[in-house]
Amino acid sequence: MSPMPISRKQAMELKRKLPVNRIFSGVGRGAKSAAKMTAVVRTPPVPAGVEKPAKEKNVGANYDTKWARTYPARLFRLMVMMGVMRPVVNLFGSPTIVGTDRLRDVDGAVIFAANHHSHADTPLMMTAIPEPWRNRLFIGAAADYWFTNPLTSRLSALIIGAIPVERQRISRKAIDQSIELLKDGWSMLIFPEGARSPDGWARPFTAGAAFLSAHANVSVVPVYIQGTNKVLPKGRSFPKPSPTFVVFGTPLMAEEGEDTKTFAKRIQQAVSTLADETSSDWWQARLQQARGETPSLAGPSSGAWRRKWAQNKGDKTQRRRWPNF
Repeated sequence: MSPMPISRKQAMELKRKLPVNRIFSGVGRGAKSAAKMTAVVRTPPVPAGVEKPAKEKNVGANYDTKWARTYPARLFRLMVMMGVMRPVVNLFGSPTIVGTDRLRDVDGAVIFAANHHSHADTPLMMTAIPEPWRNRLFIGAAADYWFTNPLTSRLSALIIGAIPVERQRISRKAIDQSIELLKDGWSMLIFPEGARSPDGWARPFTAGAAFLSAHANVSVVPVYIQGTNKVLPKGRSFPKPSPTFVVFGTPLMAEEGEDTKTFAKRIQQAVSTLADETSSDWWQARLQQARGETPSLAGPSSGAWRRKWAQNKGDKTQRRRWPNF
């Protein structure tokens, strides 16, 4: 008996239903589905004549440092601090640290506000700040210096726990992040001058530390640093040994009705008193303060030669006084 003939259309239908062909047919349909999904999630094209928006870079003020406060990153930072940073600081700075007893009654996060001479200030402060603040510390660092490319951004966040802060304008992102971290129990190291001193004398303090203190409800610890301008002055790339001092002051809070600018001036005045305390002693510094005669951190208003002479006029290391001609 001869087989029943089938049409060409029936033959193609039977062939399509064979197991192997069903597999390849599914693959084809999957590929089409994937292409459709890609088309959905793909960034839509920019119409002709419209300027394409620039892709936001993850450097500078936009760099996300959240990963640097995870436990693995904190453990690595602690190892670097104790195994590398502290021996180097002790070798080149031979630091004398006083005033930590003034933090005895402090509970919770604080803002350490220090004068700024040198890049050596940061490792010196990181190793001088006592526990428990040292273990939960972040640093406000210039976004246009420390976060200029992916490599320096990662190293700054990992090694010193820095967050990017813009110096040229007020950054809401940096302010909100700092307040959030302070409220979460992280202490902050900030240099209110905003940049290193070019000649060893201080610039006027900005209101950043005062503003953050008022909005996060944490105290400001004034800190005076001396000697780092000789260890690693601005413009030098390799340190040289020289004694350094770190003096912690009594924590401050904004008084009722006090605005941030006035509070910032009071913080700078407290650092000036600590400088006078270093060049003389605690009692003489308080007498000077009571008489309103505390030498300014800004130095004498005169020529560069006299400012340099006044900076080098001796004491334990450098006595910060000048004659009144």
